[in-house]
Amino acid sequence: MDARPTPEQRELEDAAERLARKLGPSTVGDLDDAERHRRLDAALTQAGWRELRSGGPTEPMASGVEAAIVGRALARRACDTAYLGPVLAHDLLRRAGADGADVARTVVVTSDLRRLAVAEGPAPADAALAIDTAGSAVGVLLVADGDRFGVGSAPLGAPREGVDLTRPVSSLVPGASVTRIVGTVRMSAADVTAWNALAVTLTAADLVGAMEGAVELATEYAKERRQYGAPIGSYQAVQHLLAEAAALAEGAASAMTHAAWAVDALAPDDARAAAAVAKAYAARAARTVCETAIQVHGGIGNTWECMAHVFLRRTLLATELFGGDGPQLALLARQRWGAERGLS
Repeated sequence: MDARPTPEQRELEDAAERLARKLGPSTVGDLDDAERHRRLDAALTQAGWRELRSGGPTEPMASGVEAAIVGRALARRACDTAYLGPVLAHDLLRRAGADGADVARTVVVTSDLRRLAVAEGPAPADAALAIDTAGSAVGVLLVADGDRFGVGSAPLGAPREGVDLTRPVSSLVPGASVTRIVGTVRMSAADVTAWNALAVTLTAADLVGAMEGAVELATEYAKERRQYGAPIGSYQAVQHLLAEAAALAEGAASAMTHAAWAVDALAPDDARAAAAVAKAYAARAARTVCETAIQVHGGIGNTWECMAHVFLRRTLLATELFGGDGPQLALLARQRWGAERGLS
């Protein structure tokens, strides 16, 4: 693969960064600014970035790399607008040959956040939770159909705040049934694996962006905060902490970029393996990086007013979505074990 971004991808990255820098929250207090939040939502809607993975069943409007570019830029500024959930909903609907433009949708996952929820009959087989639900009235999930899958939808309850202050979650409306979306094709297990490769990759992109935001936040603070007559960033101990954090974020970005390319370039199982590598790396690195950012801030890093905890909270949720490092490494082990024995 050629990891260098195309001119169009550079322009997309610049546009996403400008939007996120202008309309994303700069302080924890900005999370309560309804007008800023409205403008951010409107800008994302106008840009059409939530629909990047819509299009024909075999040809999405944008590649996995481009979807990851936008997700990474939004996470870098802790943008509190729905992106991950709607993008994945559109991709699932696209794979099933359904139209997703008529109503705002997000995806519904199992209660442990590790898998896309599956309905067997009129209701999800497991307890289900919709993620990234700001502005979404409907959740999208799979419907079991023998050895294949259809796509269904269910109404969502009111969004509520979870551990991640930038992305609310919702439960399905109690007693509501799952409705099979008419006209969808029956997807195979390979189709679902390909969708999972995108889902895991985009959570890795979110982790990378949040790490980069945390490093930038801590670095700027280290330049300004003075102790014993000098900026704390002039002390070698602080420099080492920030250098290690930056190196971890950069390594995670490299693995994520390969996984984003693999989403459309490799077979489903291979793309899913690349996503697992990226997510395992990013999940392990993200907590260290965000905790380093809090440590560099010192006492103020433990206060509500400091943005460092917003990045940490975002990474805690993104780590669990579609499985953290443990489930990803277990998947890789199963694939390798099966391949060595001719079982896959």
